[in-house]
Amino acid sequence: VQLQASGGGLVQPGGSLKLSCELSGNISTNHALGWYRQIPGKQREREYLADVRSGAGTKYTESVKDRFTVAVDNAKRMVFLQMNSLKVEDTAVYFCHLVNVVDGRWDRYWGQGTQVTVSS
Repeated sequence: VQLQASGGGLVQPGGSLKLSCELSGNISTNHALGWYRQIPGKQREREYLADVRSGAGTKYTESVKDRFTVAVDNAKRMVFLQMNSLKVEDTAVYFCHLVNVVDGRWDRYWGQGTQVTVSS
């Protein structure tokens, strides 16, 4: 299983950006696809943002739930993160993420990260 993220870039405060992540390989029917972010040098761990959970819908962390939207296109095997009303503090490296559950085993996969910079 591999994840390939894209769509990062420079955007002004208040602007929008859409991240994409392409999934390759086979996954189980029990999985969660979503996004994390990390500020290099300031955060030890990646911060959970949102995901789409099979049979359980979408979940968001409180800080982004009114501005970000996560969506999955199963036919294209892609997960997206639409980010609106971006703030300077949203500047980070964004990672797509998969939790794939097989026979009770939870396997985690990460995309390579894409830089989002919010600045005027």
